[in-house]
Amino acid sequence: MAIGPTVRRRRLGSELRRLREARSINLEVVADRLGLAASTLSRIENGKAPTKTAYLTALLEVYEVTDPEQRQILIDMAREGHRKGWWAGYEDVLPTGFGIYVGLEADASGLRIYETQVVNGLLQTPEYAKAILREVNKKDSPDQLQRATELRIKRQYTVEKPDPPDLWLILDEAVIRRPIGGPEVMASQLKHLVEASHWPNVTLQVLPFSAGAHSALPGPFTILEFPERTDDDVVYLDSWGGPIYLEKERDVRMCAEAFDRLRAAALSTNDSVALANQVAGQLM
Repeated sequence: MAIGPTVRRRRLGSELRRLREARSINLEVVADRLGLAASTLSRIENGKAPTKTAYLTALLEVYEVTDPEQRQILIDMAREGHRKGWWAGYEDVLPTGFGIYVGLEADASGLRIYETQVVNGLLQTPEYAKAILREVNKKDSPDQLQRATELRIKRQYTVEKPDPPDLWLILDEAVIRRPIGGPEVMASQLKHLVEASHWPNVTLQVLPFSAGAHSALPGPFTILEFPERTDDDVVYLDSWGGPIYLEKERDVRMCAEAFDRLRAAALSTNDSVALANQVAGQLM
């Protein structure tokens, strides 16, 4: 499977951080040698920014990387990290920082998602997506609204491609009962959810109101897993201030444990589908 630029940048950053730590050099010291702000080098090590050739060459000198093969691998990773993903064509409607998530999502082998307000974008119908975007982005022009909807729908290739990731989606009961877009749009969205639940790579559960207090009361989150063991899992959180990415092992483990408890508290897949069908029937 071809690896996209976001994961390439993340792998390169991880290797550069490993090389620095192996030599016990402080990040601020390296940044000063390169004439960079420490925050810029931190973004490179976290895979959130591409690495310029000049910076990479200087880093390899500082870290005394002399092996030609190792240097070439890192140079190739940096070059591939500069490529633009398909989502770059939607930069005018792409929320700040969200391009990183789309890139990670495109290369993920597994997605564990808990939603509290709306159906996840990977399983939204165009009409449902447009109803959300129209309300959230009140100032957008009709053309911007259309392009933002296209971006959201185009992301869905991730779960429909020949070798799709495993998607485990848990929806709070509020998600299936909130009639976004009106009864007809919502009924169609629920039917699509039911259909998707039968796809071999999709597991759908509903967390009922009757579950009471639960492990994810702080809010929705997504855990992204990757095919290579060297690519650590990432947790994505949405916020008013922009995307938040959790990558520390402790934080990722905490969210994974919370998700496991959610799975135990949620309705079975059969009961979840039955509830979605029931609510859809009430809307028609």
